Amino acid sequence: MKLRPIVLFFLFGHMLLSQIQDKVDFIRAGVSVEAFPEEKRIDGTVAYEFQVLKDVDSIFLDAVNIDLLSVLLDMEKVKFVNDGKTISIKRKFKKGGSHIIKLEYTTKPKQTVYFLGWEDENPSNDQIWTQGQGKYTSHWLPSFDDMNEKVEFDMHITAKNGLSVFSNGKLVEKNVVKENKEVWTFNMDKPMSSYLVAFVIGDFEKRTTASTSKIPIELYYEPKDSLKAEPTYRYTKEIFDFLEKEIGIPYPWQNYKQIPVQDFLYAGMENTGATIFSNTFMVDSIAFADKNYVNVNAHELAHQWFGNLVTEQSGEHHWLHEGFATYYAYLAEKKIFGEEYFYWRLLETAEALNNFSGDGNGEALTNSSAGSLTFYEKGAWALVMLKKRVGEHSFQQGIQNYLSQYAYKNVTISDFIWEIEKASGMKLSDFEETWLQESDFPFEKVKDFLIDKSTSICTYFDIKNNIKKKTDSVGTILTDKWDVLQSDDLKYRLILDYGNDLSVDFLKKILNEESLKVRQAVALSLGKTPLLLKEEFESLLLDRSYKTMEATLYRLWTDFPNNQKTYLDKTRKVIGLPNKNVRLLWLTLALVSPEYNTNLKPGYFDELSSYTGSAYHFEVRLLAFQYLKNIGGFNDETLKNLVEACSHHVWHFKKSSRNILKEFLKGEGSIARLKSIYPSLGQEQQQYLDKALSK
Repeated sequence: MKLRPIVLFFLFGHMLLSQIQDKVDFIRAGVSVEAFPEEKRIDGTVAYEFQVLKDVDSIFLDAVNIDLLSVLLDMEKVKFVNDGKTISIKRKFKKGGSHIIKLEYTTKPKQTVYFLGWEDENPSNDQIWTQGQGKYTSHWLPSFDDMNEKVEFDMHITAKNGLSVFSNGKLVEKNVVKENKEVWTFNMDKPMSSYLVAFVIGDFEKRTTASTSKIPIELYYEPKDSLKAEPTYRYTKEIFDFLEKEIGIPYPWQNYKQIPVQDFLYAGMENTGATIFSNTFMVDSIAFADKNYVNVNAHELAHQWFGNLVTEQSGEHHWLHEGFATYYAYLAEKKIFGEEYFYWRLLETAEALNNFSGDGNGEALTNSSAGSLTFYEKGAWALVMLKKRVGEHSFQQGIQNYLSQYAYKNVTISDFIWEIEKASGMKLSDFEETWLQESDFPFEKVKDFLIDKSTSICTYFDIKNNIKKKTDSVGTILTDKWDVLQSDDLKYRLILDYGNDLSVDFLKKILNEESLKVRQAVALSLGKTPLLLKEEFESLLLDRSYKTMEATLYRLWTDFPNNQKTYLDKTRKVIGLPNKNVRLLWLTLALVSPEYNTNLKPGYFDELSSYTGSAYHFEVRLLAFQYLKNIGGFNDETLKNLVEACSHHVWHFKKSSRNILKEFLKGEGSIARLKSIYPSLGQEQQQYLDKALSK
């Protein structure tokens, strides 16, 4: 559905023409795709229905490196130009006409569609998934990179029999076809931007529930993670019900689905009615205390309103997506975990923004090139302070008017501000200047807000001021106040800040009396374990927190070498978080402990090395690479895995792997070792290694 004029450029022969595609309205699309993972290929057809709003002599679609097999306009072959970026058709179209353009194509997308696991021997690892935002759906589907072009997409996806398929909309049928394949058909009944079109193919199971408003909710998981489904999705229904009530506008799509995938580029992505997220958020009940899916869950669900129902016109309005989703996710956490959690979380983000801004890196929320910290966290803070400024009632009324007025349309920041001004009767130019246009973060204003809202944060700053004045020792100040402190968040923060300044007796009291969270702060804060605290500190190895176990194991192993065997024996069966944090540390410590299970060390080394392979999540692989680098443990297989990781699709993993390889190249004999594995590398990896060695 075309809603805003866009200026785009494309080639007709050798002549460059400028074209405003606001004279046609693309209404709906029928998409049929089949993936061929062994070739990393997509074959497909797409038929778009469009209406002509004004006389026009051409139409176009974005299509990056897509080979067209045929193009039909109203069932007749038509000439077209495919320049590798866009497909254009030069034809006179008269106002009022309705047409269908159908394209048959094939492509091997270099991004946006990711084929994982198909090269190993375990079929349960096989996955195909898409990520359209930031990379554009036009790499696998002739479509529209412009977010202002909204279309109703219906999907037909062919996959091998026995695999699950996941896409936008309602599954209306699943038909078996020849060669042991099935076609899954999904129907959407409302328009959306092309970047929100998505699909996943893989081995998944699901659980189903429904919101109080009767919206079906499907929760997917890999079979190996069946015991993690409940902790991961624990608050999903509560989050859904809360957001519908808090936002005040019914959920706008037919159903809601969530699916975890391997090596996802981000934490999650809010495809219309169908969130894809990283499977590192699939956690057990112990890991839930350290890393859970609640915030990402709420953030991506909030996007179904803010981003999907109403969509920014362009990048300078990105606050309307990420700031709003972040804000409502924090409100959902407030509902689940309480006000204390909410305000301490806001303090944490305010301090990060203050440090960022104080270093001269501050960014305006209207800056289309701003980073995530600005769009997400500063954006959330802007809404917190806007609500304070206009009042809760006017804020909620303005939000509801905004979503109703611009449903299935594209918006600007001015559109939103105008709705809030109308609802509140206030002029907000000063708010816009301070929060949207200024690059600096107004930390003192938000600090005053938090002190007013949270007694424990007020106490925190009072204690910090007393310590800064040095009217007494840190230990004395905290000891005098400790028993009257009611907030675990406050105690946690004070120990993180001042743990090394506290007496052994005071630390013993904390470890004997305080909660899991406060005890964790002791494990994370101490630079060295006092001998007199040894027995109490050892009790942290039994806490139900993998972060606490990891920090405690390393601290004890380092500080009390005579007891290394005892500590390793106690933790030998612990795996830890999804990144296997405890297990990878344990294997490394077992290998470098001279007297520990010497006959089993080859097996420990093989296990640690195996975690560098592509079958494991990139977070596991990165930790394994780092530990092997630290102990000088690279063999030919792990070096091969490291070079292959230097071409991985996740940027920060690729960058970290390249840095580790650079460090390895500084060692004696490193070039000869890399040359020895050269023949076993793929072409892309050989090209990268050639570059690295030439430097």
